[in-house]
Amino acid sequence: MKKIIPLIIILVLLFTQTGFCGFSKVSTAAAQFLKIGVGARAMGMGETFVAVANDATTLFWNPAGLTNITSTSLSVSHSQWFADIYHDFAAIAIPLGRQGVIGVSAIALNTDEQEVTTIEQPDGAGIFYDVSDIAIGVSYARALTDRFSTGFTAKYIQQNAYNETANSVAIDIGTYLQTGFHGLTIAMCVSNFGGRMKLEGRDLIALVDINDQIDGNYRTDARLKTESWPLPLNFRVGIAMDLMGGFDPFLPNENNRFTIAIDGNHPNDNEERVNVGCEYSWKEMMFARAGYKINYDVEKWAFGGGLKFAIGQQKLAVDYAYVDFGDLGGVSRFSVELMF
Repeated sequence: MKKIIPLIIILVLLFTQTGFCGFSKVSTAAAQFLKIGVGARAMGMGETFVAVANDATTLFWNPAGLTNITSTSLSVSHSQWFADIYHDFAAIAIPLGRQGVIGVSAIALNTDEQEVTTIEQPDGAGIFYDVSDIAIGVSYARALTDRFSTGFTAKYIQQNAYNETANSVAIDIGTYLQTGFHGLTIAMCVSNFGGRMKLEGRDLIALVDINDQIDGNYRTDARLKTESWPLPLNFRVGIAMDLMGGFDPFLPNENNRFTIAIDGNHPNDNEERVNVGCEYSWKEMMFARAGYKINYDVEKWAFGGGLKFAIGQQKLAVDYAYVDFGDLGGVSRFSVELMF
């Protein structure tokens, strides 16, 4: 184990240094909203959550982490993205005892209505449209041993732009391993493995003159051709460890916990990336988080905090995160999780 751990860390750190092809892959996948992270806790840690994976947002990050949930949990999060775009996430995880854990999740990206403009009516045609994306998933996870778990998510994905629609299905597959070495966990997840998406709709039907060299031709219907694009497939591998407090830490502490995590990402439409994050907890009631992203275009630092307290027989967690996007400004995220 002592030889394996440094090797894992080196592999993760080198993950961004070499690609699998020599050309740019940017903008070669559809449904980009699937790449937007969820949950203020995970975002405050710089999106280093694949090996932490112990709340209801793990349905997005790594379905195998569902086995860490011991009571029914409901999580919702909201953020206002750029240009008046809203990103929302909701999930519920239900333990089934020895039969595993099931979960249902939904992601939505929406815009306010915008007025249609044309060449003839640049100030507005009196018709309004909106753009929306949605993904609905059903997850299942089960512990195969006392240290190793696996899980998957099957999801339906749809994008709408005015009268055009594209849809597809995909799966996420994840694993979660507790090494037994001072609480070190190693996890992997393949996200958005599935079909392709192609926009179709009535706005793609146009009247065309089949021979503009002859006057008086009857204009016939023609359908504009759209191409299909793959989903944003991503392979994520991560490690996490409690350095202080928590389960089997290096430094035992009853009231304080300090967790570090490192994730490496290999997307099919961009360069490889590394995320580093940490979380400090006082009595599992107050939390402070920070993260840093390597090889991102504009995203760098992330910060966050949260509170967890009891309400009767239930526990309520409220979290906030701020992600810096450089010249684009920052994005705030809010999450609430109720544990029954």
